[in-house]
Amino acid sequence: MRLQDRETLLFIGDSVTDAGRQRPIGVAAGDGLGTGYVRVVDTLLNVYYPEQFFQIINMGCSGHTTRDLLARWETDVFDLKPDRVVLCIGFNDVWRQYDSPARPSAHVLLDEYRSNLKTMIESTKDRVKELILMTPYYLEKNPEDAMRRSMDEYGGAVKELAKEYGLACVDLQKEFDDYLNYRYPAYVMWDRVHPGAVGGFIIARTFLRELGFDRPIM
Repeated sequence: MRLQDRETLLFIGDSVTDAGRQRPIGVAAGDGLGTGYVRVVDTLLNVYYPEQFFQIINMGCSGHTTRDLLARWETDVFDLKPDRVVLCIGFNDVWRQYDSPARPSAHVLLDEYRSNLKTMIESTKDRVKELILMTPYYLEKNPEDAMRRSMDEYGGAVKELAKEYGLACVDLQKEFDDYLNYRYPAYVMWDRVHPGAVGGFIIARTFLRELGFDRPIM
């Protein structure tokens, strides 16, 4: 596994990452990491690697877009001096275009989204051991659904930038698509974005697989 003993792993994003984490800094104390996938990652690491100690930090903020992340990047990433950073953002960049069509000022269109990601990547990649990107997703199997089509475009931008900069990329949309071959999206979560307990475990499992988690989960 690439994560090493005593390293700090920081997750940053929106409500999918936030999941009720502690303020101002989400750390592993009680429900400090929230109730979502970050807590599952921390739990599995502690169960299967008891001989090692990892500092997990959750800096997700509900409702945020890439614009918001840029505004807090210095304080919420660099000031915390993580060894590895995991970036999962884009849900609200897309969602506001559909649930708030009369508020164009809240819309982060694809070109801006890509530019914001590039700024974060270029300022970070040489300051940490690893920057890992995770794609946004939408729990809808029909690729012609309007919001699913948009989310695919934004996820495609994430994958393109990961390839351009040689970064690891976790394709969460593909992972959820595989799961939705067997379950209806509302089983995971009614709004088709927030992952809930099942989706949180799916995200955590997929992320750890990318990280090289090498212990069998019984």
